[in-house]
Amino acid sequence: MTMHWNQLLSRSRLGSDLAQGGTTARTDFQRDFDRIVFSSAFRRMQDKTQVFPLSRVDYIRTRLTHSLEASSIGRSLGTQVGEQVIARRGLNGFEASDFGDICAAACLGHDIGNPPFGHSGEDAFRSWANDAPYGQRRVAMLQDSEREDFTSFEGNAQGFRILTRLQNPDNPGGLQLTCATLAAFTKYPRESCLGGGRYPGVSARKQGFFVEDRAAFEAIAAQVGLIRRDGSRAVWCRHPLAFLVEAADDISYRVIDIEDGFRLGYFTFDEVMGLYLDILREPEKPRQRMQAIRDSKGKVEFLRAKVINEAISQAMDCFLDNEEAILGGRFDEPLLHQFPRRAAMDRLIEVAKERIYQATEVVEIQAAGFQVIGDLLERFIQVLDDLAEQGEQASAKSRMISRLIPEQFIGPERVPSPNVYTRLLRLTDFVAGMTDSYAVSLYKKLTGISLPNA
Repeated sequence: MTMHWNQLLSRSRLGSDLAQGGTTARTDFQRDFDRIVFSSAFRRMQDKTQVFPLSRVDYIRTRLTHSLEASSIGRSLGTQVGEQVIARRGLNGFEASDFGDICAAACLGHDIGNPPFGHSGEDAFRSWANDAPYGQRRVAMLQDSEREDFTSFEGNAQGFRILTRLQNPDNPGGLQLTCATLAAFTKYPRESCLGGGRYPGVSARKQGFFVEDRAAFEAIAAQVGLIRRDGSRAVWCRHPLAFLVEAADDISYRVIDIEDGFRLGYFTFDEVMGLYLDILREPEKPRQRMQAIRDSKGKVEFLRAKVINEAISQAMDCFLDNEEAILGGRFDEPLLHQFPRRAAMDRLIEVAKERIYQATEVVEIQAAGFQVIGDLLERFIQVLDDLAEQGEQASAKSRMISRLIPEQFIGPERVPSPNVYTRLLRLTDFVAGMTDSYAVSLYKKLTGISLPNA
């Protein structure tokens, strides 16, 4: 079995029967990019943690700026790959920019489902579902993928929900993005529970969609022609462009986190120079150019750009060298693992873990965020359960606190679903969609730490 580019680049939109294509100012894939940019979920990423939670330094990246930078890398990488693929295979009806636009849109949304406080926020969801006194008991009532959707909570799956359901919820298919973009977005094309099955490769490491969204991904996979890996379980081989999306994200955070760390004083100028120059195949050329740059900040920015260009070139070569295996579902590892300068790229993440991610000020706020998310989930699920089970006899406290939850996250007429899975899922949508600041503010109000106008 093999996948085919003509099908993989499908312009069909999830939830829409309208014909695509035609001569317009914007291509279908450019429209995908624009729809994500103008979504409220994308705007909320300006107040979501990348590395440094609740940073008071304007320079430091947030999830929004990281996503924009990853998108820029993805566009360059996808366009360069597209030029070569079109030349190799003589594809008709597609431009190299189509590859770049798909990667750019998928990169733009790749972190859109991340909860407050970054990866520690994801850990907080999992901890609540596995260990919280009340939440654990409710989640334990579920079976298979319904249970593991929460015990193994994954921001990538939440992102798929946002793009296909939660944004523009009155539309079938949510934002109604093209199937090509949605498939490239889905780095982990599998459900959360594989029934004891073990599938090798990076694409099966996590889940990419919730049970409620499985049918949507099945439709996407059929439309673009993904290879199914199991006839009874929802697990597929990756869309080839998902490897480029993953590489763009990996390049972005590895290289740029070091630059942010330098600006905050975690690294000296000489340390950053050593880390960056080790990645370049011809380090002497940028050394000469840097002599004309007066300040160290400008030199780091210049060299960061050179490193990103070098990494894009290496990622393109790795993809093209393995194109046949990727199309056949036989290649399933990050492209960075194939880099000639892999050791130097790995060193970036190693020192970031040592010097940035475990810094006291970072850990302190992440620990507080862990408490905030767990407490919000634990309090709100008891309120929703009380309303669902007792109806008009629910406690005055539950009825009051429920007013803090928008109707879309409770149910029509503010009546929670009788289904436990659905109630948990709607609550997850609510809390995961919060910004860092809003989550902290709501937590303070619920616990009485802060009172309005006090």
